[in-house]
Amino acid sequence: MSGHSKWATIKHKKGALDAKRGQMFTKLIKEISIAARMGGGDPDTNARLRTAVLKARAANMPKDNIERAIKKGTGELGNAIYEELVYEAYAPGGVAILIEVLTDNKNRAAAEVRNILTRSGGSLATSNAVLRLFARKGVISLDGERFAEDKVMEIALESGADDIINEDGEIVVYTTPENFETVLNAITAADMETDGAEISMVPESYVSADKDSGPKIQKLIDKLEESDDVQSVYHNAELPEETEE
Repeated sequence: MSGHSKWATIKHKKGALDAKRGQMFTKLIKEISIAARMGGGDPDTNARLRTAVLKARAANMPKDNIERAIKKGTGELGNAIYEELVYEAYAPGGVAILIEVLTDNKNRAAAEVRNILTRSGGSLATSNAVLRLFARKGVISLDGERFAEDKVMEIALESGADDIINEDGEIVVYTTPENFETVLNAITAADMETDGAEISMVPESYVSADKDSGPKIQKLIDKLEESDDVQSVYHNAELPEETEE
């Protein structure tokens, strides 16, 4: 399998830092609503909605919340008009950052992202300067202490996964976006509970941050993730352990 990815470590640390359940649910509700608005409220015929619902269930969102979010998107509970934007930026130390925004006020979101970057020593990048450094992949992670790596590998590869990595006890399965749902269903059908499952932007390579730039990068990422308009933040920083903790 491929080399050390740092993906599991970054996602795990991010999850530990971002324990604000209500804020996470707000972002998931927006994601479900826009998927329903764009492709209809039936997950069986709307792949994007199906993926958003899977992600919400993985986060233990109540079924009623999911159903309300779908109805809001289809207009049954009032229209939810969101715009999708992607900002490419650099953090201190030349770290690349992708900022996915889902907002009902494009001007407000743009101003807030720019202000956060400016205050935290970041800057906007030119078009495709950052985007080309990432690839969209399905990412499914499991606790290596609970589940045998050989068994996960067998199930994942047979159902269409591209790669499996064991990183510091966390088993990470990579798929194409198209095979993500099939692989996830195969894993959950085997009674294996995931630590996380989503279609994400994964860096092709990582930039090592030193002890000086590490805290600045982490602060910038945290500030962006706290914004209500920011849906997801992806970066290619390999942070020092003390910074992650």
